[in-house]
Amino acid sequence: MNLLLFEPAERVGGELRLQGRRAEHLVNVLKVVPGDLVRVGEVGGRMGTGRVVAVEGESVQLAVELSHQPVCDLHVELILALPRPIMLQRILKQATVLGVRRFHLIRSRRVEKSFFHSPVLHPDKIRTFLLEGMEQAMDTWLPEVTLHHQFKPFVEDVLPTLEGQGLIAHPQAEGTLAGMPVSGDAGQRLLLAVGPEGGWSEYEVGRFLEHGFHGFTMGSRILHVDTATVALLAQLQLLHDLRKR
Repeated sequence: MNLLLFEPAERVGGELRLQGRRAEHLVNVLKVVPGDLVRVGEVGGRMGTGRVVAVEGESVQLAVELSHQPVCDLHVELILALPRPIMLQRILKQATVLGVRRFHLIRSRRVEKSFFHSPVLHPDKIRTFLLEGMEQAMDTWLPEVTLHHQFKPFVEDVLPTLEGQGLIAHPQAEGTLAGMPVSGDAGQRLLLAVGPEGGWSEYEVGRFLEHGFHGFTMGSRILHVDTATVALLAQLQLLHDLRKR
C-alpha cells in the first residue's frame, strides 16, 4: 500500500479514524507510532499527508492535510473485449496502475456470453481491484467502468461520443505502434481498443476504422489479453514521453 486511500465521507474535519485492513497495515506493516507521517489520498480528490495522532488497539487516528492533485499527462480510455474473469481481475488492477482513466468492457463476436454473468463484474468487486491499483500507483482517480452487452449499439451510439484519438490493436494491421498519432502533448486523450483472445472480427475492425481508429500490430507473437494490455499501456506511455514537446 503506497498510498492510503479514504472516502470523502470518512474524514471528519481534518481527522480520519481507521479500522480494518488499512489500520492493520499501518500498525502491523508500517508499525506507526504517534507523530509518524503517512501518504494519504481522498478518492476522487487531493493527496497529502496524515500524521498519526493515536494508535488504540485496532484503530488508528490521523490528522490529514491534503495539498495537491495527482498529475495525469496522458488520458487513456480502454475499450476491452470482455476477457475471461481471471484475466479481467488482473487487467483492472494493472491497467489502473498504468493510468487508465476509464474502462469500456464490451461484447465482441468472440466473447463468451457467460463472461457477463461473472461475480467479478459485481460493482464492489470491481471497485476493490481499482482501489488496489490506485494504492499501488499513488493515484486518487477512480476509473469509471462501463459494461456494453452488445457490440453494435456500442460502436454506433457510444463510440461517437467518446473524446480522443482511437487506436486499435489487431495482428493483421499494417501499422506499428511507433507510427501511431501519439503527440506527447500534455493531457492527450487516447482510446485504445484491445480485442479478445481470438482477435477482432473483420467486421469489428472495420467499424472501428470507420470511426477514425488507427490499426496497428504488436508483431508476430500472439499474446494473452492481460499481457498485451499491460505491454500496450506501458509502450503508449513511453511513446508519449519520448514525444513530449
